Amino acid sequence: MVPLALVTAVAMLVVWFPLTTLWHQQSEISATNAQIAAINKQSQDLKDQARSVSTKAAEEMLAREQYQLVSPGQSLIQVLPGEGTGYVSQSTGDPGLQPLAEPLSATSLNVATSAKRATTHHSLTGYLARFVRTLEFWR
Repeated sequence: MVPLALVTAVAMLVVWFPLTTLWHQQSEISATNAQIAAINKQSQDLKDQARSVSTKAAEEMLAREQYQLVSPGQSLIQVLPGEGTGYVSQSTGDPGLQPLAEPLSATSLNVATSAKRATTHHSLTGYLARFVRTLEFWR
């Protein structure tokens, strides 16, 4: 029984452990090859896209559509829809499309923050107070 156990142990050390290591390494190599293939496909797609945009007309179209650029001597005019179209109610994230703030609410906000700032630095005098006031824009 002991010789059979020794033969089995030696067989496991010599055959089984290297084979499992090789099997795991092969699966890692396969996964890496799949990643390389995906990156090569992305690279080829980007090269094709770069070739399609490399013409002068395509560059101008891309600059006009995505970056709102115009040629020298031209001016860009954007016509915004009226209030009845419901376009303003959609939140697009563009602050230019947001409704204007009421002046009364803006002044009350400024008065409250200036009063807060005035009470914050009343104990500071001289150079330190001036220095802190100049750095208030960091808040």
